[in-house]
Amino acid sequence: MTLPSLNTRILLGSLIGLAAGGWLASQGNTPLVEHSLYAAKLLGNLFIDLLRMVLVPLIFSAIVVGVASLRAHRQMHRVWRITLLFFFGTMALAILLGFGAAHLFRPGDDMQLALFADATQNFQARQMPLADYLAQFLRGLFQNPFKALANGDLLAVVIIALFVGIGLVAGGERYRTLRTGLEELQDLCLRLVGWIMQLAPLGIAALLLQLVARQPGDLLFSLGHFIAVVTGTTLVHGLIILPALLWLITRRSPLAFFKATRGALLTAFATSSSAATLPVSLRCAEEQLQVKKEVAQFVVPLGATINMDGTALYEATAALFIARLAGIELDLAQQAIIFCVAMLGAIGAPGIPSTGMLSMVLVLESVGLPTEAIALLLPIDRLLDTVRTAVNVEGDLIGSVIVQHLTVDARVETKTG
Repeated sequence: MTLPSLNTRILLGSLIGLAAGGWLASQGNTPLVEHSLYAAKLLGNLFIDLLRMVLVPLIFSAIVVGVASLRAHRQMHRVWRITLLFFFGTMALAILLGFGAAHLFRPGDDMQLALFADATQNFQARQMPLADYLAQFLRGLFQNPFKALANGDLLAVVIIALFVGIGLVAGGERYRTLRTGLEELQDLCLRLVGWIMQLAPLGIAALLLQLVARQPGDLLFSLGHFIAVVTGTTLVHGLIILPALLWLITRRSPLAFFKATRGALLTAFATSSSAATLPVSLRCAEEQLQVKKEVAQFVVPLGATINMDGTALYEATAALFIARLAGIELDLAQQAIIFCVAMLGAIGAPGIPSTGMLSMVLVLESVGLPTEAIALLLPIDRLLDTVRTAVNVEGDLIGSVIVQHLTVDARVETKTG
């Protein structure tokens, strides 16, 4: 008997997790519910930890090999420019969309911050001036490479990998042995990923079961307006704006794209981690979307670290939401500050669950909003994180297709023409 495809099994696991979580949520606090949640937590954590086990060596080797491989096509500088232009451009569009939705639907107008005074008092937000954050952010880019690799500081690992890749390009054949070794390391990591992904249906089912069973319904109802605005706006960006860019630039079908990448998008939705999803994203880009290896291994890992459309959109919308709860109307200058800081915070946020909360404090502090109000977002962050992470990963994959179309494919067309 032939097993269904991995994508089909992931979809079935997602449906089972949602259904089981809904049933457990209706049972109250019983021993069965507690034991089920404990077992689901163990299984879900095992799946994520296995992915993280190969994450750092995969990111390092993939980016180094990707940069070094671009030398053969003489496309390094063009790929760099187009990749960064796409990432920053789509994040800017996401923030503007979040601002527009927040002004149009005005979440927070019909709510009072006093309703959640207890939650606010129990939360101690870390205060960090913008200058200190910028200094810390810049210092975090350049670290001892062994320390960065050991601690899993992904942004620093990306910077180190870029320098090593550029060094391999400059050294040419002198470093051929090192380049071959890194290529073999990358192939080994992908082989391990293939084994780990066989657990994906069970792991995703366990993660979704916990999410549905533990989400507090009363608070979700009170914050329903905000949740609907953020979720709807994020879906507009992910289902309309990004696919439209894909079709306008490459003429590739958005429906075919979603079919080819559903494994990565479902994994991102369940794990709320673009970093943990990276191995799956690379497989989808290379095997399903037919993106050339050297392009995919450069664009997708870089995007998993700095390209956060959903996170940037969420932070901009949440800032206006909290401002209204505090009775503050932000002017254009203050919103411009939020625009810049939200993009910086999204770029600096690691691709792991709920790290947007850390940069959210920076966004609020930048315009003098009460950072204690972030406690309002904590109970619902895990739910919203699922959708925005899926959009983050979608942006990485669409970026890889567009970058290839504007670099490798365009060069081939020029030669044949």
